[in-house]
Order: sequence, then structure tokens, then C-alpha cells
Amino acid sequence: MDITERKITKIAREAEKLVLLTMREEGVGTAEIDLIHALRHHPGCTQAQLAELLHADKAAIARRTKNLEGKGYLTREDAPNDRRSQLLFPTEKAESLKSSKAGIEAAFYEYLTSVLTEEEAAAFAASLNKLYTASKTESRAGFPHFRNAAGGETTDEK
Repeated sequence: MDITERKITKIAREAEKLVLLTMREEGVGTAEIDLIHALRHHPGCTQAQLAELLHADKAAIARRTKNLEGKGYLTREDAPNDRRSQLLFPTEKAESLKSSKAGIEAAFYEYLTSVLTEEEAAAFAASLNKLYTASKTESRAGFPHFRNAAGGETTDEK
């Protein structure tokens, strides 16, 4: 039984709703945020590579990159070894979206934790840090507690 009732996930979704609402007010849609995020992690990739990374069709990526270039979130440079290809790079404006998103999330979480006493907030933060550390450790190890090394099945399937 899940004693958390997936509330961590549900709270994260509410935070994401606030982020997306705020970004839309700034003229950036969900698909564009995803593209900017991918480009920040893979600067210098082509539209074809972005389409593959985002599992989207090339025409949709072409439209999004054109829009984002017009809004000042990305720049293009000719590929040095292929004149037909252009490499895409995030601009400072795109990089600042990460800070903006983090700021919105921080404000939301600060609002939520304001209903706790100082002692409750400290205990919650300590527990959350413990859970986060366990999560990252498990992830970095390849989720050994959830996967059978031979068959890739989860512990629920055993």
C-alpha cells in the first residue's frame, strides 16, 4: 500500500500547472518549453535530432524552432561539415527560463510549506532530503530494487 497516496506526484503536478500557466502568459507553450529544455541539454543539435529526442515529427519541430527563434529563445548556425544543416543553440533568454521556472516552483513550495510550523517544516525538509537521496542513489544504480538483472522485471512481477 502506498502510504503517500502519490501525493508527492500530485503536488509536483500542481507546481507544473502553475509553471505552465505562467510560461503561457509569457508566450511560451508546453511543447516549446519541452523543446527549449531539450535544446539546453543538447546545444548544437539539428532539427532532425530534436525531432528524434522529443519523439515529434519534423514539421512540428520546424514550426516550433521558427517560433522560438522569432521570440528570441534560440539561434541557428550553419553546420560546419554539412551546409544543408543548421545547428540550434539556446539563447540567454532560453537559459533564463530555467531560472524563471525554478523561481515559480520555489515560490509555490514556499507557499505550501508556510502552513507548517517551523518544527514541522524542518522535519519535512529533513525527511524529503532523505527520500530524495534514496531516490537518486537508486536511480544512479539502475533501480536494482525494482529490476531483475536477468529479465528486467519489476519486483511486483516476481
